[in-house]
Amino acid sequence: MIERYTRQEMGRLWEPENRFRKWLDVEIAVCEAWAELGKIPKSALKGIKERAGFDIRRIDEIEAVVRHDVIAFLTSVAEKVGPESRYIHKGLTSSDIVDTALSLLMREAAEIIIKDIRNLIAVLRDQAFRYRETVCIGRSHGVHAEPMTFGLKFALWYEEAKRNLERMEKAKRVISIGKFSGAVGTFSNIPTEIEEKVCRKLGLKPEPVATQVVQRDRHAEYLATLAIIAASMEKIAVEIRHLQRTEVLEAEEPFAKGQKGSSAMPHKRNPVGCENLSGLARVVRANSLAGLEDVALWHERDISHSSVERVIIPDSTILVDYMLNRLAGILSGLQVYQEKMKENMARSYGLYNSQNVLIRLTEKGMSREDAYAIVQKNAMLSWKKKTDFKRLLLKDKDVRRYLKTKDIDDIFDLKHYFRNIDYIFSRVFGKAR
Repeated sequence: MIERYTRQEMGRLWEPENRFRKWLDVEIAVCEAWAELGKIPKSALKGIKERAGFDIRRIDEIEAVVRHDVIAFLTSVAEKVGPESRYIHKGLTSSDIVDTALSLLMREAAEIIIKDIRNLIAVLRDQAFRYRETVCIGRSHGVHAEPMTFGLKFALWYEEAKRNLERMEKAKRVISIGKFSGAVGTFSNIPTEIEEKVCRKLGLKPEPVATQVVQRDRHAEYLATLAIIAASMEKIAVEIRHLQRTEVLEAEEPFAKGQKGSSAMPHKRNPVGCENLSGLARVVRANSLAGLEDVALWHERDISHSSVERVIIPDSTILVDYMLNRLAGILSGLQVYQEKMKENMARSYGLYNSQNVLIRLTEKGMSREDAYAIVQKNAMLSWKKKTDFKRLLLKDKDVRRYLKTKDIDDIFDLKHYFRNIDYIFSRVFGKAR
């Protein structure tokens, strides 16, 4: 069946309640650092930690007047904390809080996506070994090429998913950055020790040099990584969509009991899950382009990036999380029709052996040019007359001068194509299985 997306973890991550909670966590961590330096009384820090909180409705009310979300947030917090609130946000600019909190959110989102990729990798591995010896035709340009096994497709996707895992882990490291250097990044009103202490508390690394903001090439790399992951998923989805075509029908995504494919045609079983993935991949790619546009800001900062990021970062992480889970469900329940694969192979009359015939003729002494011409002549005749390629070769006098019947029989033995499958699998999965 097509898996319905029920996970709420990623969606909750980006809700206003959690975003403001992260802002407050960062502000309190800064207060703790100031207290460690003796610049905030311990009694004041105790009061801040006991009473600090916020009210989202109140934040909205204040922001409607001041038109500044961080000021509205700080005012709401101050109303709960009381006089000690004068120590909150000491020496900071808004981006110190917003950008550092965003890093925390993006790091958590990356951790969810990393789990998703690991789950997909496990599905791909299982399916690769399940169909390791399942014979199918390989295609180039959509046309029959040479035989392969269906498991090799999964092995290919598995290897690419491993690269995506590495990319996502790197993107997580790249974005795990904090910044507490003040208005234009010069530490004019805050000791450098504060940044070091707070970043250590939060498990982040300090931005080595900043303007007013954490530099947006980091965010662009993160979004580009999500776009690559989405592109990889679309690659798999497109393959399944092609294989599900009526004329091919070698594989089919799950079709649940009671599911309907068309309002007009009751017979339809459409690859809607994979089509959904193809469409969503376009959105994630477009978002990555917007992320690249955010890299260039005026001087030490402007806020042209801010409105964009409020959309593209939550949306892209939510979409990729959804896509990874949906694809894993499709692949784990994929319907594979092995008899149809054999039937489709026969539709090209054994022409997939043409390269082997060409090579064997040259090994027997014929020039490559002559061998190519003879093989192509018989291949085109096979297509035209819908005749078995092997039978034509056995009747061709030019071929028979070089190849005996046994030679031709050996050429058409499918085992030739699969003799290195174990070698490929050992390179991808290692020796143990």
